[in-house]
Amino acid sequence: MIESLYAFLAKVGFHHPLHPALTHIPMGMVMGCFFFGLLVWYANKPALQKTCLHCSVLALIFIVPTILAGLLDWQHLYAGRYQPLIVVKMVLAVALTGLLAYSIWLHRQGAEAKKLFIVYSLCLACAVGLGFSGGELVYGG
Repeated sequence: MIESLYAFLAKVGFHHPLHPALTHIPMGMVMGCFFFGLLVWYANKPALQKTCLHCSVLALIFIVPTILAGLLDWQHLYAGRYQPLIVVKMVLAVALTGLLAYSIWLHRQGAEAKKLFIVYSLCLACAVGLGFSGGELVYGG
């Protein structure tokens, strides 16, 4: 089934992996959480807290298709072989998903800005790790 999907995409002129096309949405939203969270906490701009929530929600929504596309590309390009960087990406993807859900829960509980910023920082660390390991996987070191 996976190969037929990629064969169909190739017939319409799309010869690229699916995952990279989707990664920018959740990764950009994670960066938004971090930078808006920094403004909320450090610059005392509480009105931006809702923006952080919206970034977290959008990142959480789009991380699901991004992970699914990553799994499809892994099966298609790497035949499902476990490599250290693939395992790192899987662990970080689960961690990021959990942290995003936790940040939304904290926001709904009325957590203080500093605590939310710490969670956003952990989300950013996961996003950086995902990007770095993906780059290493594709382009080598």
